[in-house]
Amino acid sequence: MARAHKNDEHVWRSMGVSDEEYEMIVDLLGREPNYVELGMFSVMWSEHCSYKNSKAVLRGLPTTGPQVLQGPGENAGIVDVGDGLAVAFKIESHNHPSAVEPYEGAATGVGGIVRDIFTMGARPIASLNSLWLGDLESDRSRMLFDGIVSGISGYGNAVGVPTVGGQTVFHKSYDNNPLVNAMGVGVMRQDEIKRGAASGVGNSVMLIGSTTGRDGIHGATFASTDLTDEAVEKKSPVQAGDPFREKLLLEACLELVARGCVLGIQDMGAAGLTCSSCEMSARGNVGMVIDIDKVPCREEGMTPYEVMLSESQERMLLVPVPGKEREVREVLGKWGLLAEEIGTVTDDGLITLIHGGKEVAQVPARALTDHAPVYHRESVRPEYIDELASYDLDGVKGPADPGAILVHLMGSHSIASKRWVYRQYDSQAGAGTVIGPGSDAAVVRLPGTARGIALTCDCNSRYCYINPRLGASHAVAEAARNLACTGARPLAATNCQNFGNPYKPEVFWQFKECIEGMADACRVLDTPITGGNVSLYNEDGETAIRPTPVIGMVGVIDDVSASVPMGFRQEGDAVVLLGETYDEIGASEYLAEIHGVEAGRVPSIDLDGEKRLCELLVEAARRGITKSAHDLSEGGFGVALAECCISGSLGVEVSVEGNIAADRFLFSESAGRALVSVDRGDLATLLGLADEMGVPALAIGEVGGEALTITYAQARGDAVGQGTKTLIAVPIAQLALAYEEAIPCAMES
Repeated sequence: MARAHKNDEHVWRSMGVSDEEYEMIVDLLGREPNYVELGMFSVMWSEHCSYKNSKAVLRGLPTTGPQVLQGPGENAGIVDVGDGLAVAFKIESHNHPSAVEPYEGAATGVGGIVRDIFTMGARPIASLNSLWLGDLESDRSRMLFDGIVSGISGYGNAVGVPTVGGQTVFHKSYDNNPLVNAMGVGVMRQDEIKRGAASGVGNSVMLIGSTTGRDGIHGATFASTDLTDEAVEKKSPVQAGDPFREKLLLEACLELVARGCVLGIQDMGAAGLTCSSCEMSARGNVGMVIDIDKVPCREEGMTPYEVMLSESQERMLLVPVPGKEREVREVLGKWGLLAEEIGTVTDDGLITLIHGGKEVAQVPARALTDHAPVYHRESVRPEYIDELASYDLDGVKGPADPGAILVHLMGSHSIASKRWVYRQYDSQAGAGTVIGPGSDAAVVRLPGTARGIALTCDCNSRYCYINPRLGASHAVAEAARNLACTGARPLAATNCQNFGNPYKPEVFWQFKECIEGMADACRVLDTPITGGNVSLYNEDGETAIRPTPVIGMVGVIDDVSASVPMGFRQEGDAVVLLGETYDEIGASEYLAEIHGVEAGRVPSIDLDGEKRLCELLVEAARRGITKSAHDLSEGGFGVALAECCISGSLGVEVSVEGNIAADRFLFSESAGRALVSVDRGDLATLLGLADEMGVPALAIGEVGGEALTITYAQARGDAVGQGTKTLIAVPIAQLALAYEEAIPCAMES
């Protein structure tokens, strides 16, 4: 085998392998690698595949619990949802490809996460996404936004998996580095779980699905470097997805599982055949011999290097039950797909490649997986942290017209309705969607049962920039609140860690702090992390994105008929504010959007109080007390109240008292709060239950009319602006116009 000689330093460096890592490879092999072997190491030791800069920190996350059937290390995490059913779910990034080719980048992100789900033996029943774009005043941001949403809808709609929720946020730090985080969710019986491990020496190894082309070669390496112009130039074409073929592959794989044909199965995502072969081998403590000549290729003259590193879509690696090979071919043929035996399982722990009858590469599987380097990067607290946290908010004066400010906030792009986005998605495919996009969380019925799951994606990157640890705790707490508002009990979480270059000590400090904050909240709220994704190098060489640790969370609801919507439902219902409101406008949407300031202390968080609130919301829903529920987050009390009115097409009149300035009460983003509406006859029951469970609760008004009216009485004392007055009296139609038209107008600019 020809070697990649050490004096050709540009070879491994051009592949993203450092000199020290090259020496590690030589030591592991006992010789210098050849070009094919070096390519295999380069993709498997990239950050995208090995988590070499993040693994040590990620080990601090809680990952176990009685509800967890499969934690990190597989294609997706799995949780027990009762009645012998299990739910597989995971979130992953497709950031760099979406910045280069927004349509195909986003589309193949959806395709990859869907495969991760049905690889586990689960039928995909829902997908979500968390999108982070630049300022919509920018032509580039609008182009990226349009292409990304089109890619998600184009693939998701065609593959038949409903897109039921998510989030879309805009900020200038994402101008050059948009984030596309895709979450997939599926359901199975607990006795049908499949894993990506090879077994059985002499068993066949089959490639099923589509052919292999030259698209996406070194995609994993590309995702593990800054998104500079030079990096983009070196990138091979972004993978092109075929959702119709994916749908066929989905059905074929689930049929193979049902027929008992599958020993082990693995998606060919990042690093393609290299990743799937070595990961399946390492998990099963076996090896594989792969005959490159037997791999079905769609392009002439593909080399072993290209075949092993291609990231062509809609492909799986399968180890069938012995004697079932013919049945596998018949099933795949019925669905119009390929099924080729390309190798066998061995007992030597080696990945051996044959081409033209000769051995062209041989690498220990664990050298590619378990022996990847693990780094402990330098961590330095950024100087800006103290400066932003100590910003003097005393000089921030309240608005003369709070109603006008509320209308303005309802039209700010990060708060405004995302209907422009989700109207492009099929949210009803499969007929299981009970609560769809636009609510606190989606609710999806599990097929054939009354049981359902609630799903959400959450993060506030402004919080995470100003106080990473506290901001990440907020992301977990908000996700749990959103699920609980629907009546679902939070079960477990997946996460997508989006950060800049980890070699920059300030960036690595942000990452470490976010992981610690996430762990803090997950432990208290009993929502272990079952898996996820790390996406680093989200910067253009100079400007990094804000730290964005997105949380995807799943909850269970015993009977979907008891699920609770967001909007007000009935005139005359009582409105109750749960939780305490404090003078906490630091890091708020109000401060940023109205005063142009992104600073101040991030709101404090009482995780035990958050847990009690979630338990109250779930219990009230179970008893049928709550008719609507909505958590308070970005924009605070005023925005949440307006969203309830718009969603239900009903007005409300509320009267509240407080000891802080009116604008602070209206737009504070204090955590641990929710707005609920109940029948007047159930008000005393709710208040009694809240008192029993230790959650502050205050009846503040009544649903009805065509306007949002807020009267505020400020307690006398040292605070400015004493007395009782009507702060806001705005027609719901005016609020709805600002809310619904902001993004369509921006996109038509």
